[in-house]
Amino acid sequence: MRRLAPLLLSLALLLGAGASQAQPPTAPPREAAQFDFLIGQWEIELTPKVNSLAAMIHGKPRLLGSWKAWRSFEGFGIEDELRVTDGSGNPASLALAQRIFDTKNRRWLISSLDVYRQRFSSATAQWQDGEMRASGQGQSSEGRPFISRSRFHEITPERFRMSQDRSFDEGRSWEEGVLTISARRVAAKALR
Repeated sequence: MRRLAPLLLSLALLLGAGASQAQPPTAPPREAAQFDFLIGQWEIELTPKVNSLAAMIHGKPRLLGSWKAWRSFEGFGIEDELRVTDGSGNPASLALAQRIFDTKNRRWLISSLDVYRQRFSSATAQWQDGEMRASGQGQSSEGRPFISRSRFHEITPERFRMSQDRSFDEGRSWEEGVLTISARRVAAKALR
C-alpha cells in the first residue's frame, strides 16, 4: 500500500489540475489527413545532387529504396520508415519519422531519426498550394549543421515527388535540389 499511495496521489493531482483547464481535443481535425498521401508502401528512386569530379566522371549514384507509412497517434498523425540501398543493394540509409498535426499552431511537427548515423532532426510542415512544404534542421553526413526546405509535390494516388534544398549559412544562401525522391505506390497499406 505504501508504494501505491504516491501513485494515487500523483494521479489525483493530475486529474484535479486538468479539471480547471480546457481539455485538448481528442478527435483529430480535418488537417490531420494532409499527409495521407504518404500512407501505404512506395518504391523510391533518390537522386542526390553531385558536385565531385569522381561523380562527374562515373555518373550519379543509383539509390533505390522503399518508403512505407501508416496512420498513428489516434488519427492525429502518421509514422513512416524510409530505407535506401545503393545500386548493389547495400544498405545506405534508414530513417524513421513521426509526423503529428499540431492543432494549436495549425502545422505538422516532424521528428526523424537517422538510424545508421544516430542523429535526430526536427521539422515543421504545412499544406500550401497543393504541396506539403517542410522546414527543418539536421546534420550532413560530415556532421555539418544545416537548415532544409522540402516540398512534396506532383502528388497523385500512384506517385509523388519530394525535393530538398539545404542551407549551411542559416538561410542566406541555398543549395537547391540537394536531394530528389521519385516515389511509385506498390501497396495501399504498409505492413510494419
